[in-house]
Amino acid sequence: MTAPVFVVDHFRADGGGPYVLDGPEGRHAVSVRRLKPGEEVVLTDGAGRHATGEVIGTEGKDRLLLQLAPVLEEPAESPRITVVQALPKGDRGELAVETMTETGVDAIVPWAASRCITQWKGERGLKALAKWRATAREAGKQSRRIRFPEVADAATGKQVAALLAKADFAAVLHEDRDYGSEPLATAELPTEGEIVLVVGPEGGVSPEELTLFEEAGAKAYRLGRSVLRTSTAGTAATALLLGRTGRWS
Repeated sequence: MTAPVFVVDHFRADGGGPYVLDGPEGRHAVSVRRLKPGEEVVLTDGAGRHATGEVIGTEGKDRLLLQLAPVLEEPAESPRITVVQALPKGDRGELAVETMTETGVDAIVPWAASRCITQWKGERGLKALAKWRATAREAGKQSRRIRFPEVADAATGKQVAALLAKADFAAVLHEDRDYGSEPLATAELPTEGEIVLVVGPEGGVSPEELTLFEEAGAKAYRLGRSVLRTSTAGTAATALLLGRTGRWS
């Protein structure tokens, strides 16, 4: 079984003594996971820095004492994969974030598409964004990732178009062959740089949005014969891209 992952804000120096994992992560390690001396854990800042630690003891219910190995830096993956995710209904947004994180996406951009039923406004929008970010963090830990995906602020259509314009490969998932969509499975992909993929809402990407994105350099692609829900399409496409670019080799 692989070692559990815990998140730290930074790898502070403790004067040569044991490293102390405390706070909510320490409480989870001691009181929930009930880790014992001799067991291994992995600490990460979620941005590539990580270290293996061996448990040497506990203090109270929320302090785990570790003998920490040297801190290492995991390089960023290439090509980088960003999924622009239209806002789904209910908790399907968190489902999309969770499964894309477990699969290996590098960044997620929430998008308030014109056909989205859900709209993030005011305090409600801030809470929804916080849920997405918390989901990415927990899914990153669960899947033993060292680098967690970045979850950006919600983007407008024009902001999405700007992302697509800077990408080395820009794609909009579209199931309608009448729009000239090609199979994503046979698209020519870059070996480095940035891939940006747009996943529309249940009602689909509007013709106006598709035109805007095409003017930014994106093309329409389809995944396969079946039509996936917006909450699963990004995960399926990410898996396909990871396999085809060699990141899963």
